[in-house]
Amino acid sequence: MKPKPAEPVSKEDDSETGPRSIYDADPPEEDELWFLPPQDDDVADDFLPPLPRAEGKQLFDSRDWHAAQADLAFDLADLAVTFGALDERLRAGPKGWRHRLALMEVSDLGWWTGDRVSVDRLALWTGLRIGATGDDVQALARAGWAVRRLTMRAGPSDGGWQTGLTAFLDRQAQGIEDVPEAVADLADVLSATSGLHPVTHAAVSFHAWRAISQGIVQDTEAAVIAARHAASMGRGGALFMPLALSGPGALRGAGDPVEKLAAWVKGAGQATLAALLHLDRIAAWEVRAREKTDDLSGRTPPVLIDVLAAWPMVSAPLAEELTGASRAAAQRNLDVFLQRGLIREVTGQGRYRVWTADY
Repeated sequence: MKPKPAEPVSKEDDSETGPRSIYDADPPEEDELWFLPPQDDDVADDFLPPLPRAEGKQLFDSRDWHAAQADLAFDLADLAVTFGALDERLRAGPKGWRHRLALMEVSDLGWWTGDRVSVDRLALWTGLRIGATGDDVQALARAGWAVRRLTMRAGPSDGGWQTGLTAFLDRQAQGIEDVPEAVADLADVLSATSGLHPVTHAAVSFHAWRAISQGIVQDTEAAVIAARHAASMGRGGALFMPLALSGPGALRGAGDPVEKLAAWVKGAGQATLAALLHLDRIAAWEVRAREKTDDLSGRTPPVLIDVLAAWPMVSAPLAEELTGASRAAAQRNLDVFLQRGLIREVTGQGRYRVWTADY
């Protein structure tokens, strides 16, 4: 009996690597994947583990912040009145007052962020780019950035939130596609909560940026963004709303939106009032200084008064740079001001001395 000829192998059994082996597993069929949940959304929830599930709500819901704003309406109105007085004072006063408050605000803000840059060192850095050591170059750079952003005219919302924030935070972008993801997320949050009062909206921007952004500069950036945005309720005299001049109470709010906003409004109100009272003292000092130096000749004494009103701390090199006088003339006038009780020396040293207005 002749053997039966082998049946030809069908083309379907061949693959690119040859025919299937007896050790190859059979491909699974869809009907056999019993362990996968159904694709129907209405039935899929029944297959989730029996564990507590988080609420599917937004992290910064505008309804919660509107309710918090309504609960704190009286305190918010009181803060608006105080800030309005500061805004008018700065509109009528010299431009140097804005710079003075910015230096003081950033220096006090550093005690909360951890940079701890004193006013005299910050003045030297912003005025002459000197005074940094190897350990604190980055801290001074962050503080200098904050001073520039608190005194520049362009705010974080100019040109739209995405464009304004990208430029304000030095995130250079050529188009919307190049906007960093964190900046785009913050812009979305602020756009979704745009109906809030500027003070409340600033509080949202502060807490949102701290939650979205990463890095050592996020706290400084969050405070500067919020301070600038809150000032949009004014008439352009005050470019920022003080937050840290009386302590970081506004920045330490935690809990639900009502608790965060209550701390924000209270702390900002105290800081704004502190700034207003400080300007009262500086204005009185300027009047007294001009009366006591009326007999002095030359252009340096009146210019030095303007410098001392605009800068909380002044050294001899900084006075020389800002007045345009020689080092000898600047030092001589500082000595005269000291003798007449207009300034006081704060370091107690014979060299590298620093003076401040004695108001």
